[in-house]
Amino acid sequence: MRIVNLVVRGILIMAFLSIACDQSSRPLRVLKIAHGLNTDHPVHQAMAFMAQRVAEKSAGTMRIEIYPSEQLGTEKECVEQLQLGILSMTKVSSSALESFVPNIKVLAMPFLFRDAEHKWRVLESPIGDELLLACEPKGMRGLVYYDAGARSFYTKERPILRPDDLKGLKIRVQLSPMAIQMVDVLGGSATPIPWGELYTALQQGVVDGAENNEPSLYTSRHYEVARHYSLDEHTMVPDILLISTIVWKRLDDDQRRILKEAAEESVPFQRTLWQQFVQNSMEEMERKGLQVYRPDKNPFYQRAQAMYQAYKDTEIGRLAEQIQEVP
Repeated sequence: MRIVNLVVRGILIMAFLSIACDQSSRPLRVLKIAHGLNTDHPVHQAMAFMAQRVAEKSAGTMRIEIYPSEQLGTEKECVEQLQLGILSMTKVSSSALESFVPNIKVLAMPFLFRDAEHKWRVLESPIGDELLLACEPKGMRGLVYYDAGARSFYTKERPILRPDDLKGLKIRVQLSPMAIQMVDVLGGSATPIPWGELYTALQQGVVDGAENNEPSLYTSRHYEVARHYSLDEHTMVPDILLISTIVWKRLDDDQRRILKEAAEESVPFQRTLWQQFVQNSMEEMERKGLQVYRPDKNPFYQRAQAMYQAYKDTEIGRLAEQIQEVP
């Protein structure tokens, strides 16, 4: 029996060493991720978590390098680099994909989701999966959604308490046809400006305000120049983690599995961080003088119905109906 045990142990040790040698002999695969957020943002921290899990799962044969704060370009520029295979991965707001993947536009419809729970039921359903894979013909593959909360208006001179308060105001939006249309429908003047230029644009009066979620308002320090934050929560546009299809095809099956698993594991981590960060950032901004308002959402919702009429009997309209029918 002792001899049998020794033989079994010997086989197991040899198998372990074989696997270790096989892993260590594999060439190092480096994946570069770029995005526009600061390093204290929950999405960046989720990417760092994912990078750690990839390194662990691959026994060090895969490494993710992260380039935050627009080091390698704006969202649009990162997407274009993804299509060429120059950049491996990026995080974008789904709004940044609208000119590349038309059906993604539906996620920017105002008041599309009833609440955060409804949003996640949709994103984790076949509808959400189809939208991720709809990016593939354009040279990129959606891996997971990250929480980006709800977007609301912040302004310099006066709060937005009703849609009419937007009249005459230039509101910065992403380079998104849907965001432009939404602000115009609600009564403002939509002004696309790159994220990295927005602080100066607010400071110099190029725009009167903008719209975004709480962590982005905090980490960008826009609250220093735009002191009024009106929580109308007009959209719940998620962030999407993308990988270049050129890079994806270069990975073997095991590397794809490792990357996909690590990305999926980073999602609950990011969502927990997000909730904590929203609370902490709001407390800190209010302490530093941000005025927070909670207007009646119904007038905004009613005004926004003009967009649904505009997309009636289109693919976007049909997708919006399917999403709103999800229990």
